[in-house]
Parts: sequence; structure tokens; C-alpha cells
Amino acid sequence: MTEIEPLDLRFSEEELAAERAHIETFIEGRLDAAGVERAVIGLSGGVDSTTTAHLAVEALGAENVHGLVMPGEVSDADNMSDAERVAESLGIEYDVLEINPIVDEFLDAVPEAEGDTLAVGNARARSRAVLLYLVANHEEALVLGTGNRTEAAIGYFTKYGDGAVDCHPIGNLYKQQVRQLAADLGAATDLVEKTPTAGLWAGQTDEAEIGMDYDTLDAIIALTIDGQVPPEATAEIADTTVENVEHVRDLHAGSEHKRHVPPAPDALF
Repeated sequence: MTEIEPLDLRFSEEELAAERAHIETFIEGRLDAAGVERAVIGLSGGVDSTTTAHLAVEALGAENVHGLVMPGEVSDADNMSDAERVAESLGIEYDVLEINPIVDEFLDAVPEAEGDTLAVGNARARSRAVLLYLVANHEEALVLGTGNRTEAAIGYFTKYGDGAVDCHPIGNLYKQQVRQLAADLGAATDLVEKTPTAGLWAGQTDEAEIGMDYDTLDAIIALTIDGQVPPEATAEIADTTVENVEHVRDLHAGSEHKRHVPPAPDALF
């Protein structure tokens, strides 16, 4: 039986060059509109933050990019080392800021939440957001997000955590395209191919939590969320199950609130 290749969402060489220039122009434009010259980025050692950092340096110059490496109690030491390696290879200023004391203070205030893995994991992400904005406000800078199109579509980010940013430079790219762009930017191969993790609790990996690999997830989102292809046809094209397709559709519908500003009642007068 012939093995079916993953749906190829990668750009052509011409498209990739155009997308790279488009994102760099976008970054410059967002800073110009805000009247600032600097950007702050959270560095995790993963492909998303690595790609964003490379793009920011190309758009703004290394002297105008500040990276924050923010390890927590469950952070993988190799990931934190990789984050520092990215900053050093790009020649950007960076600081290592421990989030454990901040999260511990929260748990001292609400001790009954200590055993809630999701709540504590989200508190870690939100602590990082507070630090990013503290530095950005102090330096008159914008916070550049590192979220991609795939994760945004299923709500795979923490509201007011890694979702709390001024803009998402790679927010229009599927994970497959992020990896392609990272390689084109000269990111280290081990970072491009690295197993993604949000680092919110010990042993966590994105694909295990989501329940499928990113190539399959990319394909389902491209076909049935962005392309409106019916679930049965999507499953056949993506070489997956209808159950997986429906799971992604449920994640998309259930996370709709994350992709919009908080609602208010319609005006009566």
C-alpha cells in the first residue's frame, strides 16, 4: 500500500521570499504606527519564537530587539539553553527572568489551586506576559507574539498569556510554513525540527496534548476550517480519521472566544 504524503502547505521559493519580506514590513509598520523603535520577544527555544526573533532582527536590527528567557519550575533546561543560544547567535540583548517566585506568590494567595495543572500552567504563561509588558513599557517597545495560524485556529494558547501581545508576526503561517521559513532564515536545524512544547507542565508536548501530529493538524485546519471542505473529504485527503477532523472542528468552535476581544452588550441608545 502506497504511503500518503502529508498535505504540502509549503511556499514556493518566490512565495517564501515574498512572505518573508511581507512579515518584516509588517513588523516595521506596527512599530512605526506605535511610534516606537524597539521590540520585546519571549524566547522559549522553540521554532516559533526562534523564527519571530530572526524576522525581528532582519526588520529592526539586533540593537532594537530584546529577548526574555523566562524559565519556570517545569521548564526543560535544554529549551532554556536553546533560547539563550538563539539570542546569542542573533546578537540581541537578552535577560533570564525566573517566573517561579511570581507563580509561588500567586499560589500562596490561592493555595487551593496548587494541584490544578491547567490553572497553574496558565498562571505561568500569564506571569511571562506580565514580565514582557513590564519590560516593553519601560523601554517604550512593543511585544511581538510568537503564535502561529495552526495554534490560533484551535485556541492552543493561553488567553492573556502567550496570547497577550501587540501583534503576531507569524500568525498567518501554518506550522509547516513556520518551519520552512525558519530554515530559510538560517535557524539551526535542531531548532527547526524540535518537538514543540508549551512548557506549562512537566513532560508536556504539543502534539500529545492536541492528539495528533502538526502535519495532520495543519492539513485539517487548511481544508475544513479555512477551506470549508466537508469532514469526510478532509479525512480522506489528510489521511486521517473523521473523528480527528471533528475533534479539530470542536476545538476551533470552543476556542472562538480566544480570537476576539471580550464582548460587551449591544448599545441600546
